[in-house]
Amino acid sequence: MTTIPELLKAARESMDKAVDNTKRELSTVRSGKATTSLLDLVRVEAYGSMVPLNQIGLVSAPEPRMLTVQPFDKSMTPNIEKAIREADLGLNPASQGDIIRVPLPLLTEERRKELARLVHKLSEEGKVAIRHARGDIIHKIKKLEHISDDDKKRAEKDVQKLTDEHVHVIDELIVAKEAEIMEI
Repeated sequence: MTTIPELLKAARESMDKAVDNTKRELSTVRSGKATTSLLDLVRVEAYGSMVPLNQIGLVSAPEPRMLTVQPFDKSMTPNIEKAIREADLGLNPASQGDIIRVPLPLLTEERRKELARLVHKLSEEGKVAIRHARGDIIHKIKKLEHISDDDKKRAEKDVQKLTDEHVHVIDELIVAKEAEIMEI
């Protein structure tokens, strides 16, 4: 039989996962500075399947406005360049020998606003995941047998409190990321 503390623990774990996933997705949104996580979501066609870029090449940020990718297999260079171009990040990679240079252009005001909208969309997806976890757990709490209605109400309030805390964390992430994007 499932207990209320077990359900609260499950709620916290799934909400933590939603926040972590949102953090990871927000880290891939380009701001003014080069960061290797910018290319984390880029998938490259390699050996008959789509593979994350960081599994077929070493990504580094040697300068504030430059990323480099050093393919483990040099024959993958054209595929890597194509994948970066098609990732809709506004990047134009250029191959130099055995290394691919990815200069980061300055962000225009329009692009900054576009990225801010993307940040809001990604964070809203995180909030939806948190609310979904809340709904699942509250549904399970209501189905519990041999537990008083008062205990169920108290547990529902605890789940709502957890939800509010996690949504607040995502709100703080939005503010920080927007500030980073809008910084010139």
